[in-house]
Amino acid sequence: MLVQRFSEIFSDRPGDTYLTEHQIDLTSDVPERQTPYPVPFALKSSLKKELQQMEDLGIFRKSDSPYASPVVVMKKDGSNRICIDFRRLNKIMVTDPQSVPSPAESFLGMSEDKYFSKLDLTKGYHQIRVRPSDVHKTAFVTMGQHYEFLRMPFGMVNSGMTMTRAVRRLLEGMDNVVDYIDDLLVHTKTWEEHLQVLEELFKRLKAANLVARPTKCELGATQVDFLAHRLGRETVGLQDCNVEKVKDAPRPTTKKEIRSFLGLVGYYQPFMPNFAAVAAPLSDLTRKGQPNKIVWGEPQERAYAALKKAVISRLILVLPDVNKELVLRTDASDIELGATLLQNRDGHIFPVAYASRKLLDREKRYSVMDRECLGIVWGIKKFALYLHGKQFTLQTDHRPLEFLNVSKFDNPRIMRWVLALQSFVFRVEHKGKDNVGADFLSRVPV
Repeated sequence: MLVQRFSEIFSDRPGDTYLTEHQIDLTSDVPERQTPYPVPFALKSSLKKELQQMEDLGIFRKSDSPYASPVVVMKKDGSNRICIDFRRLNKIMVTDPQSVPSPAESFLGMSEDKYFSKLDLTKGYHQIRVRPSDVHKTAFVTMGQHYEFLRMPFGMVNSGMTMTRAVRRLLEGMDNVVDYIDDLLVHTKTWEEHLQVLEELFKRLKAANLVARPTKCELGATQVDFLAHRLGRETVGLQDCNVEKVKDAPRPTTKKEIRSFLGLVGYYQPFMPNFAAVAAPLSDLTRKGQPNKIVWGEPQERAYAALKKAVISRLILVLPDVNKELVLRTDASDIELGATLLQNRDGHIFPVAYASRKLLDREKRYSVMDRECLGIVWGIKKFALYLHGKQFTLQTDHRPLEFLNVSKFDNPRIMRWVLALQSFVFRVEHKGKDNVGADFLSRVPV
């Protein structure tokens, strides 16, 4: 078996890779030094043990650096987790431009895949060394001790970017593996291909001295959780544990709690038509000038219940087939813009993703024509990842817009929008009352 042949890449002890080093470039040469945070007496024994274990693993060493960040001890999975408060240092750190892919980018090209394997690199950040000249900048203090990291720490603003760069070097040329920081996902159409890709990946991990946590790996599955989504069987759904979080979420009582709730359910906006309109009674309470202690009325209760119900119902979207034409439906109501991306599968139309946003106050004063054009431009740009470079069908419920890509408009605003869409190739269909995918909630008062 592959796992037996490459048993050394499965370990709870972090590896030590050569793929890259973590660089820490600062905008100031003045050392950031803070006093340590107090540690509760009940946590001191376990913290001391954790510090010793990490020092023995070579994650950090004793330090006499002029830098010193404080430590916060957090509970995770019933144990204590050491977290360094690098906020002050992060403020003077030069930002790494390396990008991290979105879930939509990661899932492209998986529509026909039937087999999945997921690997979680063991303490992924700690498998990358800190550049020797930067080690002293990572120093932290706690319980009378002063340490500095030899391996890349969690909590630094650029750590995720460094990890992403290392993993992308590892995976160069492997089209059937996607990454998100220190998580890897293998996806293939056939079992034979899956074994071939896994073998190549295992070889590269071994050569790079990277290891994966055995208990967090899933190999040869037909469905798998990745990036808080459930993937498999040509569809993408909601991860069960996050559905439970929404189900158990208490009713918000402050602006901060509303933002937290909207952030929780908002991660799954692509699954919910007209999220912006449905959530408006809640999001309006978070505006600047609104009191922190919110007034909860019937509109807020309906919005809260509708959003929870949408997530709990475990909505499912199809994974788009990049070789088949997509359909974009757009609409603009008096309060929001709505867009739905769809695809025909065996004679049936299925949703790929939904998007919506509230209209700005000035946009609410636009004419119907202008709002419809704005909705088209916004919808196409929103789904540019799927639509750019491929012909698609635009379905809109305002007949004059059928001529959008061939007509000249006297309205300067519309002309700017037409020019913005020159690089997209689409044909326009009139849907009228049938265009319910994008707007069936936007016209219902909440």
